[in-house]
Amino acid sequence: MTHDRVSVLQALEAQGVCPVFYHPDPEVCLNVIRASARGGAKVVEFTNRGDFACDLFGEINRELIRTDPDIVLGIGSVVDAGTAALYLNRGARFVVSPCLVPDVAKVCNRRRVAYFPGCGSVTDIGEAHELGCDIVKLFPGASVGGPDFVKAVRGPMPWAKIMPTGGVDPDEASIAKWFGAGIVAAGMGSKLITDAAVKSGDWAGIEASTRAAVEAVAAFRARG
Repeated sequence: MTHDRVSVLQALEAQGVCPVFYHPDPEVCLNVIRASARGGAKVVEFTNRGDFACDLFGEINRELIRTDPDIVLGIGSVVDAGTAALYLNRGARFVVSPCLVPDVAKVCNRRRVAYFPGCGSVTDIGEAHELGCDIVKLFPGASVGGPDFVKAVRGPMPWAKIMPTGGVDPDEASIAKWFGAGIVAAGMGSKLITDAAVKSGDWAGIEASTRAAVEAVAAFRARG
């Protein structure tokens, strides 16, 4: 199954919730990613943490491509072009940064892979658009102004597609507040995939919490 830039963007927007996850054990990673996919979030962001993370990513993604070709695995916390290239070589279907890195945008554009740069200002968002970024990551979401910031930006820039990470909780009230302000998706980490669930191997619980969040987004959109 091919996952080109357009199909990845469409899948991410459709599910609305992007699980963000890292663990050093490949089996744990595969269980969490597959549970997220069963819960309706097949687009998952793995985070680049520590030495050999790209090798771990390659091992996980090679297995997923073989067994679960509908899962779309991307990489987060990338801050330089060289690291982006390492992950693209290992099949990353999108790249996420905590900040805006023009060189990463260029590498991703050459490969026609979606890049979501971290933006904390209107200037960042404008520059990201100039660099060809379809969706920008608002980071850290709650700290740079939250839903009010999103609403204010989308006044003069209604074409802005914003995905906050940090500050969006997997509950109906938080989802209504953020999606009501105009976001297209939200990255969710430990509040969605709890440390307790990971430690106890509660894959069914992770699947259920993911499904609840995805369905809450769908329900809010249906009302809108």
